Amino acid sequence: MPVYRDEGVVLRTHKLGEADRIVTLLTRQHGKVRAVAKGVRRTGSKFGSRLEPFMVADLQLYEGRSLDVITQAESLGSYGAEIAADYARYTAANAMVETADRLSESEGSLQQYLLLVGALRSLARGEHDAGMTLDSYLLRALSMAGWAPSFLDCARCGTPGPHETVVVQLGGVVCAECAPAGAPRLDASTIGYLGALLAGAWAQAEGSDLSTRAKATGIVAAYVQWHLERGLRSLAHVDRRPQGAGA
Repeated sequence: MPVYRDEGVVLRTHKLGEADRIVTLLTRQHGKVRAVAKGVRRTGSKFGSRLEPFMVADLQLYEGRSLDVITQAESLGSYGAEIAADYARYTAANAMVETADRLSESEGSLQQYLLLVGALRSLARGEHDAGMTLDSYLLRALSMAGWAPSFLDCARCGTPGPHETVVVQLGGVVCAECAPAGAPRLDASTIGYLGALLAGAWAQAEGSDLSTRAKATGIVAAYVQWHLERGLRSLAHVDRRPQGAGA
């Protein structure tokens, strides 16, 4: 069908000509879509503001040969302004949409779409520390993509945990017999915090201290880099200054 409707979250945009824009979207039903929004850079555009990064919209699109064309856009989630007003939220959101873009190279999924929308909504509302929200999103997005880390039982042989050695190349914590020589060890509180982020157990995660969060962030970044084969460019710019932590 040449015309279709879908919901989509804007991942990124690029200028096209004098007044148009190419919009890359992660949609609810059609995965990642690249479409042209004609005339949205003109002052009088009816829906230009609805097609900025981090916005969620109900869209009508027309199928094109190489790029689809957006003909209508109605706002479903106006998160852009709240996120852009805070540097920590803004940098975290950029890392999120870059991750979603990379994980959706071949095909998207409803789970990935809902996870991203929920994470951006949480960022916009300031429900949790921005860096904590980002790390939780990254772990859960990778899990949905088939790379779920283990922070309890051995990721290699399944020996029941807890274990204290973390090897991102093997998928998380490993037992003493599976651990390579010289593999780094983590304290139980950091491993527990990582598990809480993965499970979305916010009460437990927010009781962590700054040292625990810093160590966990390094593990999350290494895990993302390993599975995506190259690091996220936006991750280097994330503002990790604490927005409140436990004692």
